[in-house]
Amino acid sequence: MAGAVKNVDAYLKGLPEDRRTAIQAVRRTILANLPSGYQESFDGRFLSYEVPLAVYPDTYNKRPLMYAALASQSGYMAVYLCNVYALSPLRKELEAGFKAAGKRLDMGKSCVRFKRLDDLPLDVIGRMVAATPMDGYVAFAKKAHSKEAKAARKTAKAPKKRGG
Repeated sequence: MAGAVKNVDAYLKGLPEDRRTAIQAVRRTILANLPSGYQESFDGRFLSYEVPLAVYPDTYNKRPLMYAALASQSGYMAVYLCNVYALSPLRKELEAGFKAAGKRLDMGKSCVRFKRLDDLPLDVIGRMVAATPMDGYVAFAKKAHSKEAKAARKTAKAPKKRGG
């Protein structure tokens, strides 16, 4: 389906009814909580909420910096929360929110997988989306991709020398 789809409405229309209902509900939650400046787009695979290139053009792949995304995968649906992946206090808050709601968190690095809408505490997802204003996310990305940060990562990965 993804190859022929060109926009958000066509993507949603092409989903099975149960998934369309779930994706639309999560999308409404994202849009209701999305800090100003981020833009929704469709890249042929998923709905993406991103920093426009006019604001932050120096991305490694020359595409807008993704903040969040929403997708229907073959075996599950997923909401991607890049700020939660990048900022450990938000990860802890997400985990606590799922626990308080009595929900099981099925998470990869940034993706929260779900099979049914009832698997997600939408209020918690909304708080995570609302948590990082665009200017703060851009500042974080710039710092993470700075020469100093790259050098620190390279040093951390270097093999330790044995004394002798």
